[in-house]
Amino acid sequence: LLGAVAPYAVRLSVASVEEAGRVAGRLYAISTLGSLAGVFVAALVLVPFAGTRRTFLVFALALAAVAALGLARRAVVAPLAVALLLVLPEGAVKATTGGDRLLHETETEYGYARVVEDPRGDRWLELNEGQARHSLIRAQRGYLTGDYWDEALVLPWATGRRAPPERIAILGSAAGTMARAYGHFFPRTRIDAVELDGELTALGRRFFDLRAPHLRAVTADARPYLRATRRRYDVIVVDAYRQPYIPFYLTTREFFSLARARLRPGGVVVVNVGHPRRSDELERVLGATMGAVFASVLRDPSERTNTQLLAAGAPASGARLAASERRLPAALRPVAAWTAARLAPRLPGGRVYTDDVAPVEWLVDAAIVRVAAEGGD
Repeated sequence: LLGAVAPYAVRLSVASVEEAGRVAGRLYAISTLGSLAGVFVAALVLVPFAGTRRTFLVFALALAAVAALGLARRAVVAPLAVALLLVLPEGAVKATTGGDRLLHETETEYGYARVVEDPRGDRWLELNEGQARHSLIRAQRGYLTGDYWDEALVLPWATGRRAPPERIAILGSAAGTMARAYGHFFPRTRIDAVELDGELTALGRRFFDLRAPHLRAVTADARPYLRATRRRYDVIVVDAYRQPYIPFYLTTREFFSLARARLRPGGVVVVNVGHPRRSDELERVLGATMGAVFASVLRDPSERTNTQLLAAGAPASGARLAASERRLPAALRPVAAWTAARLAPRLPGGRVYTDDVAPVEWLVDAAIVRVAAEGGD
């Protein structure tokens, strides 16, 4: 509808053919300046300080006020009504279902986040559309979740390591489910929990018991952080693929080469690959790309919508993980046994993505459309 305003304004403003070019040029110049102002005011001022909903209301108020100038007096009611909405307190953006309780919701610089708790006391973090859980704490399981976070605790032993990691980096820590568990089971491990959105780390401390003896929370983007740091890690976990929002620059050969350069001898990279059910295209691409950098790439299909990929410069296998089971804390031994039984070589095929060509959006969108057309999720 707004796209029809400019050509209609040109038609109303042009009195003769001779002035058509001048009038059209002037109106489109004004429109361009307005677009620039709208983009920068929204992105740099309104969204960070007023939030997404009030940003929409501010622009709705501006449109209503401009329209009211050319209409009858009673049209003034429209901008007044919108202005009234600005002063009303914010309500919940999304309703909860099934007895779940909304504990907190907020708009961060990067999106919408909310914390939900079910009647059993299980608590989780949702982002944006809420199609996935990005952090989880179970009321009855202690530091384990019964979900993909648990596998990252044992997968490093697939190389046959004999001691817990001295230092790990978790890229995409969210509210800290994995960091919390590592700190509990391996209290001497130094943990760098890297999260782009610092407000999620704050939610982790408030709602998800985010603490560990040697925890360092870092607010940074994953790849720039790896490029800038001089630390070396025994384990680098990549859990930043928030499907369908997958940063292409975390899927390329150059990224995994950087990750390998930040590993100590014998170190591993663990990648959580979120994907639609019955869709393995993204996993194949990531497996091929990691295989172009690492000598050994294994897969752990731990969930219907999550596969863990393990990359190492040395040989790795389920047998080595099973043999290392006795070196793990007792609570992790069943997890290690189940994970060892699932571990297998990466899927064949897949294109190697590079910084120059990494069409991950096309790949993921095509998978989502195909699964949706088949009636899946």
